[in-house]
Amino acid sequence: MSDEASVDAVSVEATGETVGEAKWKALRDLERAAPGVDKASVRFQVVSEGERGLLGVGYTPARVIATVAVGDIAEAPSTARDDESDLETRMRELVETVVGAMGITARVDVRETDDQVLVTCTGDDLGLLIGKHGQTIDALQYVANAASFRSGAGKPVTIDAAGYRERRRVTLEGIALRAAEQAAAGERVLLEPMTAVERKVVHERLKEVHGVETSSEGTEPNRYVVVAPV
Repeated sequence: MSDEASVDAVSVEATGETVGEAKWKALRDLERAAPGVDKASVRFQVVSEGERGLLGVGYTPARVIATVAVGDIAEAPSTARDDESDLETRMRELVETVVGAMGITARVDVRETDDQVLVTCTGDDLGLLIGKHGQTIDALQYVANAASFRSGAGKPVTIDAAGYRERRRVTLEGIALRAAEQAAAGERVLLEPMTAVERKVVHERLKEVHGVETSSEGTEPNRYVVVAPV
């Protein structure tokens, strides 16, 4: 690895078995070279994507250069990290490690309240982190919750990216209400398979709707909500 500093920017170069691993290492090195760096402002240049050797023996490592403008370093809220609680720091580091290992550039902000922890990821392209129907971000949220409760904090953790949670909640509530209309007319409605997080949204939205009831059936990962007339 080599570090290069100029008047306008700070750059580091790193290698790894994959481009994603090289990006993760470069980001860690960049944070050491420029504490307080805004991760969402980091730009990556892929010098080499690397190659695996014949029959898996030997390889040429992937090589990337990570660069951030000096202005983005100066504007980063470095004092906020000093005020983090132990749980906030633990959750931020966990999410940053996973996001970095996926080769995703994102800023991770954590806010702890009296009854929960909210982790927010911001960046240019977070589709990979969210995954199909939120499966990837829900899996990460499950791990974060397990870590929170195992640490003794006992606070639920919600992980959001690019406003996904609110958009998906609106969509799910619309699906739930349409299913409730069908159920109120006497039809038993089976919704598409959902994660536990999404099924909870449907159950919560319909629990006060008169004339219908909800239940979950099936086995993971194909468990689904059934909306039926009472």
